[in-house]
Amino acid sequence: MTITVLIVDDHAVLRDGLRALLERETDMRVVGEAEDGYKALAEIERLKPAVAVLDVSMAGLGGIEAAQLVHERYPQVKVLMLSAVSDVESVHRALRAGAMGYLTKFSATNEIADAIRKVNAGKRHLSRSISEDLLDSYARPVQRTSPLESLSMRERQVLQLLVEGRTVPDSAALLEVSPRTIETYRERLKKKLGVKELRELIIFALKHGILPPA
Repeated sequence: MTITVLIVDDHAVLRDGLRALLERETDMRVVGEAEDGYKALAEIERLKPAVAVLDVSMAGLGGIEAAQLVHERYPQVKVLMLSAVSDVESVHRALRAGAMGYLTKFSATNEIADAIRKVNAGKRHLSRSISEDLLDSYARPVQRTSPLESLSMRERQVLQLLVEGRTVPDSAALLEVSPRTIETYRERLKKKLGVKELRELIIFALKHGILPPA
């Protein structure tokens, strides 16, 4: 059976390279591309791919936040993260969001195709270097490196939307919740992160790497 794949990355050159690589595989077909998480969700709804390959760091809705929404809305679609970012925190967040695999962009070309086959079959796959880093992290005392670690995935999604300047109704529509729920999350974020005003919350997010659209 042919594995249908959606490629999501905000760099066209990388999308082109990955498409060329996968099109050499006789059991795979790239059915579409997207440059950010929002467009990825729209393309998943339209194309129903078997596997979505997501970059982690993208302007707009990031890959991990998008993975969470894919997992919630389209549980039949398997998510494989492919990114230059491979720190332990990002890997943990991606796996908690529902990703089945995580590769670095420096992975061997044959490993990428093999990883897609594995996650399509419902199995997990991590780059060897990532697996070693995760094992090392379990051997070290637990340390929080960022206040963002205290946030749930949904709280991070709402924080991302705040940075993008989305209104409460727009945010509610994107996350398929009520406007009152978005307002509740905003207040919860301020309490968790120790800020009093919305402006302070946005400044906090920018300082900690939550980026607005390019």
